[in-house]
Amino acid sequence: MSDVRHLTTDELQAAFTALAPSPKNGGALQLIVRRPRPGEREVVETGELDPVDGLVGDNWSSRGSPRTPDGRADPNCQLNIMNARVVALVAGDKSRWPLAGDQLFVDFDLSEENVPPGTRLAIGSAVVEVTPPPHTGCAKFVQRFGVDATKFVNSEMGRRLHLRGVNAKVVRRGVIQVGDVVNKQP
Repeated sequence: MSDVRHLTTDELQAAFTALAPSPKNGGALQLIVRRPRPGEREVVETGELDPVDGLVGDNWSSRGSPRTPDGRADPNCQLNIMNARVVALVAGDKSRWPLAGDQLFVDFDLSEENVPPGTRLAIGSAVVEVTPPPHTGCAKFVQRFGVDATKFVNSEMGRRLHLRGVNAKVVRRGVIQVGDVVNKQP
């Protein structure tokens, strides 16, 4: 990973400003990544979302969370969803996207204005709901994409636009696949 050059804050800001905005509705699922075990990533074309297990085959439920009183997995953090244009900006090559640690990468406007907590998104035959916990860059994000990228996604603008992504939970079981349309539910 040491041969990967991380972008500076100025480079990130300039490139982000030049990006065309993602669709506010009718976007597309670009990548599905399961995390079967800590540190492992499995890119799949098709996945199953379940209200109990999240992304079937992902370690979310068995990994637990230090943020819950009993250490169990936080149901409001079942899924991590990140904007594909943003991850492409910070990660570069698509082969590096899974390093972000998110399960779903979408070409879809994930901003607070477009998808506040409680917003439901239909993806394939599943429906997920955006949840309140913020999704922020952590130490692993710093290591993989650089300090400037982490500061960029965690900036005031980055938080408002949810550049690091959003947390979500599955509310209707279903099958998803790369290329599926992402639509807000009424």
